[in-house]
Amino acid sequence: MAVDEKPPGAAQRKLSFLQTLKAVAWGLLGIRKGSGYSEDAARLNPVHLVVAAVLAGVLFVVVLISIVRWAVASLS
Repeated sequence: MAVDEKPPGAAQRKLSFLQTLKAVAWGLLGIRKGSGYSEDAARLNPVHLVVAAVLAGVLFVVVLISIVRWAVASLS
């Protein structure tokens, strides 16, 4: 096998950004199968993964702030 050849069974295509978002969402919720995780881990684009993780973190913080503001406003 030449140096630049991939071993048999190597991932052929990287996941799209939307597929990466889906994988991150299911991972955050904890409802991924082990086989699905292994398959995705081999195909994830690292740049997409970082962007998706930052977006998920920002969304999480915004949702928490919104819930707190709603709860505090309903007390007055």
